[in-house]
Amino acid sequence: KGRHEIGVHGWIHERNSLLNEADERELMRRSIEALEQITGKRPVGLRTPSWDFSPSTMKLVREFKLLYDSSLMADDRPYEVLVEGVASGIVELPVERIMYDYPYFGMDRQSTLRPFMQPDDVFSIWRSEFDKAYEEGTMFILTMHPHVIGHRSRVAMLERLIRHMRSRPGVWFATHEEIARFVQSAKR
Repeated sequence: KGRHEIGVHGWIHERNSLLNEADERELMRRSIEALEQITGKRPVGLRTPSWDFSPSTMKLVREFKLLYDSSLMADDRPYEVLVEGVASGIVELPVERIMYDYPYFGMDRQSTLRPFMQPDDVFSIWRSEFDKAYEEGTMFILTMHPHVIGHRSRVAMLERLIRHMRSRPGVWFATHEEIARFVQSAKR
């Protein structure tokens, strides 16, 4: 129970870049309030739907006093977001498409394309990504969806990956909030 975190991921999986600032603010407010009501804890971080940022998103992250964002892809390590060259206080936990389940396993019902990879192939990619992150002493974040990764063969692959990760000394399995707070404390 205490090892899970619920973060903001939109109200209706909206495309922020298509919204005006007022609508984006309202949907973010609704999401934050609903999550706080359901979980009893105010969320402290955001991963935008489809990693879609608008010119207003970072302003709203700051306005709602969130601790972190996990939607951008500028590095393999966490970093503080600069806004117009000034430290924002917001920690970025960068994501990466290679560590995202949908491109490997997702299907678009509107298209004839049916991308499919064997779970062993994805395991090999993710294991290599983890091994390099471990060697570099940095972060490894997967982006997964229950309806995509949540099938028997894929869950078995994920369990195998976790066993591999646990076989390495000193690996820290942390929530996004824990990572962001660690990054902030390291700055002091």
